Amino acid sequence: MNGALNGIVEPKSKHPAIPYVAPFLAFIAFLAIEKLVPGSPEVLYSLRFIVVSAVLLAVSSKVIPFRPSYLLGSIAMGVAVFLIWIGPDLLWPGYRSHWLFTNLVTGKAESSLPASAQSNLVFILIRVAGATLLVPILEELFWRGWLMRWLISKNFLTVPLGRYSTEAFWLTAVLFASEHGPYWEVGLAAGILYNWWIMRTGNLADCILAHSVTNACLCAYVLQMGHWQYWL
Repeated sequence: MNGALNGIVEPKSKHPAIPYVAPFLAFIAFLAIEKLVPGSPEVLYSLRFIVVSAVLLAVSSKVIPFRPSYLLGSIAMGVAVFLIWIGPDLLWPGYRSHWLFTNLVTGKAESSLPASAQSNLVFILIRVAGATLLVPILEELFWRGWLMRWLISKNFLTVPLGRYSTEAFWLTAVLFASEHGPYWEVGLAAGILYNWWIMRTGNLADCILAHSVTNACLCAYVLQMGHWQYWL
């Protein structure tokens, strides 16, 4: 299949999932490697940012949409998810220390960044760029651009963005939640809302924008309030 779908030029390839999946897999692979390779978090994160960005540009540039259909609505959605993300910790101090969120499976809500990284302006700029520009694109391509459609049909390019299937909707939301460790329950809420938003808009650019706004608000909150635990 080769054509435009909601502003996306679908790839003509024997492996059409590659542009949607490869950047996310590269990102996850780097996360795993970083736990085994010695080095400063600043250097390892910066290397991850450079390599994954290169993969994204090399294989996914033709499928990344840049024209949201609901600009203000997507911004509002992003802010709403941000408020949901920090809400429990604001309302119930100590909430995140409950065994449901701090255990051997989910880990603990604490930053792995040393003090040197927290005061390193170059690193902070790269970290913010990664959270607001890189991550929203690669995650939305994977979760709602590919997986949510692939679960409906293995020939996922024939499935319109935002097509509803109970199994696809909830499995994507749950897997998205599992990616966020001790913040899994707000990750689940975010996954549900982003899934609903792609159904509402039918445009992946709207989900990318909403996701980017959420992460931008969270970055601003971390830097302003010093709550580094949100940067795991």
